[in-house]
Amino acid sequence: MKRWLERVSGALPVYAWLPLAAAFAWNMLVYNGVRLINADRTYYNLASGLDEKIPLISGFVVIYILAFVQWIIGYVLAGREGREFCFQYVGADIVAKTLTCICFLAVPTMLPRPELTGGGLMNGLLSLIYRLDAPNNLFPSIHCLESWFCLRTAWKLKKVPGWYRVGTSVMTLLVFASTVCLKQHILIDIPGGILVLELGLLLVKPLRVDRLLQSGADWFAGLVDRWSGKVC
Repeated sequence: MKRWLERVSGALPVYAWLPLAAAFAWNMLVYNGVRLINADRTYYNLASGLDEKIPLISGFVVIYILAFVQWIIGYVLAGREGREFCFQYVGADIVAKTLTCICFLAVPTMLPRPELTGGGLMNGLLSLIYRLDAPNNLFPSIHCLESWFCLRTAWKLKKVPGWYRVGTSVMTLLVFASTVCLKQHILIDIPGGILVLELGLLLVKPLRVDRLLQSGADWFAGLVDRWSGKVC
């Protein structure tokens, strides 16, 4: 058991386990919980004429799906960078998701999906996404928020090569494009996602969310040490 813990903590330090788990849990709670609260409310379509001119490009579904890989890598690297870095940026993500929750509740938004015609792999994947993901909770875009998190942290990380920063930046821009080219979001949702994360970065220290995560991480690390000592 001790050897297993050493391997896992080598990939992701113990101090990052609780903050990242808390961020993931809060994301799921916000995204799904708000839908339950807003189930019987009126939703608003904020699409502009410019949004209607953007064509549906089903090939972007590959980028849309690969965004999940980008997030896993980005959040893990943020956790690995160092204690203070982890608590600050993961804490900012939690604050940003809280602001996102407020937006979802204040202005429930939706976007009618276009009818998919024809077959093919790309249309098949997009049809699956449409079935799994209801067309609401749009402003701000969590997809864009999390890819922006990856970009912002990439340029602060000291333990990654230069190509990772450039690649993450390009990927983030492609993710932004995918959200509107797949008719999952409208243009205003993109700066919305950026804005809430930037506000999260500004508020994380005044709200002491980073310190709260640090206290929780220290408690959890002590718990792991005591548990591993008993088991091993």
